[in-house]
Amino acid sequence: MSTQENSSEEIDLGQLFKLIGDGFNKLFRFIGDIFKGLFHLLILFLQFIRKHFLKFAIAGFVGLGIGWYWDYISEDVYRSSMIVEPNFNSAQQLYNNIEFYNELAEEEAYQTLASSLKISDKEAETITEIEIQSFTDDNQKLKYFSDFVSTLDSVSRFNLSYETYLENFNNINSRFHKIELKSKNPEVAKKCQNAIVRSIENNNYFNIQKKTNELNLKISDSVTRKQLVEVDSLRVFYQKLKLIEIKKPESSGGTSINLSSENQNLDRSEIALLNEAKILNTEIVKLNQQKADSENIINVISDFPDKGALVNDFFFQKKVLLPLAFILLVFLLLILISINKYLIQYEKKGL
Repeated sequence: MSTQENSSEEIDLGQLFKLIGDGFNKLFRFIGDIFKGLFHLLILFLQFIRKHFLKFAIAGFVGLGIGWYWDYISEDVYRSSMIVEPNFNSAQQLYNNIEFYNELAEEEAYQTLASSLKISDKEAETITEIEIQSFTDDNQKLKYFSDFVSTLDSVSRFNLSYETYLENFNNINSRFHKIELKSKNPEVAKKCQNAIVRSIENNNYFNIQKKTNELNLKISDSVTRKQLVEVDSLRVFYQKLKLIEIKKPESSGGTSINLSSENQNLDRSEIALLNEAKILNTEIVKLNQQKADSENIINVISDFPDKGALVNDFFFQKKVLLPLAFILLVFLLLILISINKYLIQYEKKGL
């Protein structure tokens, strides 16, 4: 009886291993068929390229010639960049203004553009593009996250992750922004700088915010300095008390050094006052830095240069883009012709 059971178990195990082996064989064949199909497609593509290589070469040379001539007759374009730091939530208004200037340049509304940027109509006609983008890196974003988390309660702080913060991060909230102006005149960007900055500084809302901030900083500075004076006065008072304690005469007469517990308490109080004075001095330094950072509505970190740099990006030149475009166009046309031939043959076979 046991021999039959062992034999039955061996048969079952053999069938199981056979099924597993067949499954692996089918899987490997399926993977092999995929690679064979991909290899077949690659061969067909190479045959297609070899068959029409001359057409692609002609299209490339034609595009190169037209692109080179186009670059030759086109006027040079110059790029100028300026780094700014908007204060008092003025970044959104700055982005709106730059977008408005760019739309005027695209629509060739040069008179309005010239009036907005305080330049001549002829200079406005040379402007091809104005754009703005945030100027930040991962380290700055991490600092923004740390500052933001410090304002939250413990529950919100626990539930907020850095990845979630980045998903909802608005580039407008970045500290620094780069304004880039492209023009056929290398000197026109410098002439536009004051108008771009003053368009924000002349805004009544931001001026009110600036005056309010100056008043708050002035009050904070006055209060902190007054506290510092009071702390210094207390320190002088405790030093005088220490001298009195040290020179306090003994009952037998004469003067001796007194190391009483009262003197030790005075020492601890003086140390606490020294720490408080250090904190207040640090607060004054921070207030001075805030005054410097918020002195203007728009802080210009880096001015537009006197002359812009020639835009000479290789991959954006017409002699590079047009050959690629012509080759791609020829490729698509040949593909459409091949598909059309296949459909005609398919119809004939179906009939």
